[in-house]
Amino acid sequence: MRFLKFLFVGCLSVISLTSHAETVKGLYQVRQPVTGQTPEERDQATQQALETLVLRLTGDPRAAQSPGLAAVRKDPQQIISQFGYDAGPPQVLKVDFDPTTTEQALRRAGLAVWGANRPSILGWWLSDSAEGSSLVGDGQASAAPLRRAAQHRGLPLRLPLADLNEQIVATAPNLEGADPAPLRSASDRYNADALLAVHAREEGGQWQAKWRLWLGDQKEAGSVQGADTAAVADAVMLAVSERLASRFVAKPGASGEQLLEVQGMNLERYATLGRLLEPFGARLQSVDGDRVLYRVNGSADQLRAQLSLAQLQEVPAGQAPTPVQPVVAGSAPAAAPAPAPTPQLRFHW
Repeated sequence: MRFLKFLFVGCLSVISLTSHAETVKGLYQVRQPVTGQTPEERDQATQQALETLVLRLTGDPRAAQSPGLAAVRKDPQQIISQFGYDAGPPQVLKVDFDPTTTEQALRRAGLAVWGANRPSILGWWLSDSAEGSSLVGDGQASAAPLRRAAQHRGLPLRLPLADLNEQIVATAPNLEGADPAPLRSASDRYNADALLAVHAREEGGQWQAKWRLWLGDQKEAGSVQGADTAAVADAVMLAVSERLASRFVAKPGASGEQLLEVQGMNLERYATLGRLLEPFGARLQSVDGDRVLYRVNGSADQLRAQLSLAQLQEVPAGQAPTPVQPVVAGSAPAAAPAPAPTPQLRFHW
């Protein structure tokens, strides 16, 4: 057991995740467009970058104005590690926030933090303009605004190849329809957690888009508009980010501590589980064979959503736990162990 615990601690940082969820790269770097490099323009862009980061990390559009962040808003430099300009186009102020001090500031302000491990999204994006209708595919120039918008909002976006077969499936009726079945069949090979369908149209110099999002058995939908493709892409990604955050961010004080048991563990799964439970302040309580017990902070629904990213299955409430092995006949009876705490949630691989 002692050997297993040592391996558990040592392997958390080196074993890759096996779930479809992705670790968002550059989560604490914000690229904020600017028109110039005067001190006033830099300060304004820095404030905007701070607001973008707080929204990216919390999913709450009101979080940046929290009274607990007043000192950070007054002096954002205290959580910034470096910044510089990129010529573009467009010209941007690139601000790198320090992850440790940023998270500390958010938690002191009573704000929940959405970790870097987030559901991967496959985006089917159909654009209608005066030039015609086109499905945005991976590697196309038209994919760049979508990728920038996803990065800006902290989402791991994947795009299909947009080959002929996929173009036949990704029609306007299928993208706007309530039934995801046609798109799901074409999405299987991409192994994404969530499915995003967007139909964007240019009308009178403005862009409008209807979007639908499916994650497991949950679905969301909405519509946005923007001055150009980049603006409407950012509006879609912002809406999706806010909807996902409501499912995955553990709100402080929203629920008490819970005991979570996970069965079927091995070394690789320890790494995956450790990363998935980071936003819930998980504390390992015990290890018993292939079973582990964690104390976590978060609602049952949020934990179910997070663990579904690693394809874990919930153990039905009425199902009895794995029985303790009986004592072999003729052997000395062991002392009765103290009763183990009862977990509120139980999952297995």
